[in-house]
Amino acid sequence: MQSYKRAQRVGELIKETVANIVRDFDGLDAALVSITQVKLSDDLLNCKIYFSVFGDEETVKKNELILKDNIREVRHQIAVKLNLRRTPEIRFIYDDSNEKASKVLEIMERLKNEK
Repeated sequence: MQSYKRAQRVGELIKETVANIVRDFDGLDAALVSITQVKLSDDLLNCKIYFSVFGDEETVKKNELILKDNIREVRHQIAVKLNLRRTPEIRFIYDDSNEKASKVLEIMERLKNEK
């Protein structure tokens, strides 16, 4: 059985907690936003929260702005719900891996059809 570092376990808790927190933000279309990954430093002081948005570029920018404007609230809610000794600094980062994957699949499909 694989042993997990504390940062990985706490990162998973943060991911679940943030996913629940962002559902309640005003103006944020929670149906379009998902938390894809959380990377937490080993000292638990820095946290990168990756999110994806289903929609056009305007929707992405709008939801990204709302998330970044509410970082203090997210951090406060994490502190309250997880009862950590020190709450990590948070950065929201847009995850465009789904877009890249769909572009690769599209290119592969075009190459397949050209043969």
